[in-house]
Order: sequence, then C-alpha cells, then structure tokens
Amino acid sequence: MNPDHIYEAGLNKNRANYTPLSPLSFLERTASIYPNHDSIVYGDLRYQWSETYSRCRRLASALKNRGISKGDTVAVMLPNVPAMYEASFGVAMAGGVLNALNIRLNADSIAFMLEHAEAKILLTDREFYNVISEALAKLENKPLVIDVDDPFYEGGMFIGELEYEELLKEGSSGFAWELPEDEWGAISLNYTSGTTGNPKGVVYHHRGAYLNAVSNSMFWQMPQHPVYLWTLPMFHCNGWCFPWTIAAIAGTNVCLRKVQIETVYDLIKKEKVDHLCGAPIVLNMMANADVEFTQGIDHKVNVMTAGAAPPAAVLEAMQKLGFNVTHVYGLTETYGPAAGCVWQDEWNELNISEQSEFKSRQGVRYPMLEGLMVADPDTVEPVPKDGTTIGEIMFRGNIVMKGYLKNPTTTEKSLMGGWFHSGDLAVWHEDGYIEIKDRSKDIIISGGENISSIEVEGILYRHPKVLEAAVVARDDKKWGETPCAFVTIKEGEELSVEELLGYCRENIEHFKAPKTVVFGPLPKTSTGKIQKFKLRKQANEIID
Repeated sequence: MNPDHIYEAGLNKNRANYTPLSPLSFLERTASIYPNHDSIVYGDLRYQWSETYSRCRRLASALKNRGISKGDTVAVMLPNVPAMYEASFGVAMAGGVLNALNIRLNADSIAFMLEHAEAKILLTDREFYNVISEALAKLENKPLVIDVDDPFYEGGMFIGELEYEELLKEGSSGFAWELPEDEWGAISLNYTSGTTGNPKGVVYHHRGAYLNAVSNSMFWQMPQHPVYLWTLPMFHCNGWCFPWTIAAIAGTNVCLRKVQIETVYDLIKKEKVDHLCGAPIVLNMMANADVEFTQGIDHKVNVMTAGAAPPAAVLEAMQKLGFNVTHVYGLTETYGPAAGCVWQDEWNELNISEQSEFKSRQGVRYPMLEGLMVADPDTVEPVPKDGTTIGEIMFRGNIVMKGYLKNPTTTEKSLMGGWFHSGDLAVWHEDGYIEIKDRSKDIIISGGENISSIEVEGILYRHPKVLEAAVVARDDKKWGETPCAFVTIKEGEELSVEELLGYCRENIEHFKAPKTVVFGPLPKTSTGKIQKFKLRKQANEIID
C-alpha cells in the first residue's frame, strides 16, 4: 500500500465504507424488513422473523453472561429443530464458534470432538442423553450442559444444568451484538466424517459463510420468501450454509426432526415447500415412495442434491414425479456446495435419460468460488479437457476453509500449490464441466485397467429391482483387483446373482462387470453415505 498514490492517499477504510462480511447481518436485515413473515415452522409452532431475531439475541446474551467470549467453542447436539437454527446465529453473535455435532456419532467420537474443540458449553437434545452422558464421562474438562426440550419428542432424559428456554430467559432481546472485527475470524467448526483415525476439524470464517450463503441463492436462482424443508441435517457443513441463505432471502424454515418419507411429502403439500436439499439417499427414498405419498403436489419443487452423482435412474424417477433436481458438489472443506451442474438450454432437446447423464455431472464453479479445476495431484497442472484424462478436483477461493483445527501439517498438505486438494478423481469435459469418476481410493485397477466404481454402480441402479448399490475392489490373484457389488433389492422383489450379472454384462464392458455380488443392507455413515471401507473389508473376507 502506497499512501502517496492518488488512489490510496486519503482513501482509507473506515466504518462508513467498510464492514466485515458476516451472515449475521442477514438476520438483522430480514427481521427489520419482514418482521411478521414466518421464519420457522415446526409442527404447530410458528415463529416470525422478529421473534427469531429476538430469540437469537437472547441466546447470544445468555451465552455471553455464561462466559462465552471471542473464539470460544459452543457445541450443539441437536436435530433440525428451532434451537438448532437459532444456534446458527446466536453463538456467533456472542463471539463464539459453533460446533454442530453429528447426532449419529458414538460416544468416543463425540468425546474426541468436545475435547479437541475445547467446548465451553454444550446444547443437547434429551434424545441423546445416553451417548452424551457416556461421552462426558470420558472428559476431564466438561462443558456446561444445556438441555433442549423438544415438545414434539417423547422420551429421553435431562442431563444438563438447565433447559434451553430457561437459558434464553437469562438473556436480553435487546443484546447489542457486534459483527466480528475481522471477517477472517472463525464462525463455525465442522468435523469430517473420517473413516480412519480421528476426524479433522474444519474451520469456517465469517467471510466464507457469508459468500457461500449468497452463492447458494444465486446458483439455485432462489426467489424471495422460499419455503425450505430441512431434509438436510443442519449439522452437515452448517446445513450447506442454508440457515444463512434462508435468512438472507427472508424464507421460511420448515423444521423436520427426522426424515420420514410420509412426513416429507405431507409437509411439501401442507406448507407448499418449494426447496429442499438432501443426499442421494434421500432422493432415492423419495423416488421409491408409495404412490399414495407422491400424489397431490400441485406446485414446483426444487431439489438440490450433492456428492457423487446420484444414479441417472434416480434422477429420471425424480423428474417423472415432477421434482426439478439440481446436482451440486462440494466438501466439508468448501462450506458444502462449491460447484454445480449449470443447466444449458440446448439440453432441453434431449430425452430424459440423456438429460440425466448431463445432470449427474458435478459441473462448474459456484458464483463465489474463484477457481475449480481437474489437475495432476503432484504437479498441480491442469489435465486436458478431453473427458477421459483423470485428475484430482481442486478448489481455490473464499469458500475454501481456513484450515484444519490444530493440524498445520495436514492443512499445508491439503492446500499445496495454492489449491485445495479434494481427493476426488474426475475428468474435465471440453465444455469445462467436471465429472467425478471416483474417490482416489475407490478406483478399481483390474488387469491394469482402471474401473470406476461409480460407473458400475450407475448400471446397477438402472436395474428395476435394485434399490441401492455399492461397488468396491476385491483382491484377486490373477487380476490384482476385481469389482465386488453389494446390492439391496427393492422390497417385494426377487433377484438372483446370475440375473444381475447378466444384466451388467449386457450394459457394460465385461471387464468392468462385477465378479462378485452380495445381497443385503449397506453400512452407512452418520450422514447417510455408504461406508465403502467396511465393504472393502467385507469383500476381502469372502471365501470362494
């Protein structure tokens, strides 16, 4: 900075022309403009934006009174209930950092996270009293525990010092909260669902949360006042930043404690839900729901799904039911979605099957992402845009994490060369769209040929009797590795190994077809992802 330069001399930042970016400002603005518009719907409970703002300020004030200061961690163990949404704002308004715990984790994982994050306060739903009690017993320094009493849940026990509504009574609705001094300051902490070793704590900053919240609305072309159904866990990458997005555009949050397909369809009809997000497994459940649930939706519903591409068969089924599916891609380290399949007008001329193939691509970068490429993981040089050369997906920009908490070595490695290395393998098409081929550890190398497990899974999902499928490598003395398929059959259907293998060989190169098939339920992570590491172990325990 040169103070003598004409564009710098006397042109300094001050409070009049510079404000740190933070999603907290969305809440204040919406509450002032739309105070009487519904902010939260949960059962027969309804809040307006003025009430939500007041409750968040009371939460922030109470946390402050209880000793929370800048950079202190407040953990929450909550389903998608109003208190979870309020914590998305109230914790940061107190200067704290929100750590939303995955409600499906075991006591050891929870104890590790609470200790690693140095959590000062824990808000927990009474449903989880057992696992939380077990986790707390493992800690030397225990956080203050606050119970959240959900009126629509029966069972569980209180284990805390006070209840959430009592905590709010300690706070002031006029609490004079402040934006962070520095937008690079931490706003939340999200742990990766590590399959080996301890999970890594991913740190988000206010700037990234603000920008990705805006990015969501721009990319999805969301209107003012959407009605958003919380089928996506708010603990997952802070609900992909959608708590902040919905506040920014004055929408209505329809809270959902548990994803049950009958309830999902009921709320879509009753509340006129027009937007929802979910993992491919949620789409699969919706696509295979009984006809009695799927009938009677007379308005457009936009669905966003993320991760590895949902099978084209599932996308086709959702389209036939009238849902407009948008496929996005990202990781915990990129605040959730950071890329997506931008629709091109010329694709409208294609049939549903062809459209689904395009729709399943991970696409192009989000509006607020500076860089996205497929590159050689060692040289960080982009691969050719030929649709065949495989490289690693890399991200750059403001919606990439600050780094991993207390883990500088891994942080440095993951950001090598000025790019975040995702670990996902993909090709780059001529039109600039990326398409995932596999996680680096999920590529099957058989007889020197690379086989994409995702490609084989896509074929399996097209079989009308298949509900779920996962393909992993199985060690083979002759070929090195061969594909092993784990398959769940739709209820009421029968399917033999021979029939399924025959179907695969008719629809894919023979060397790519599974050599082994195992029927049964698939093990899943707490976020609904299929646990391939368990399947790989199981595959190699099979005796011929």
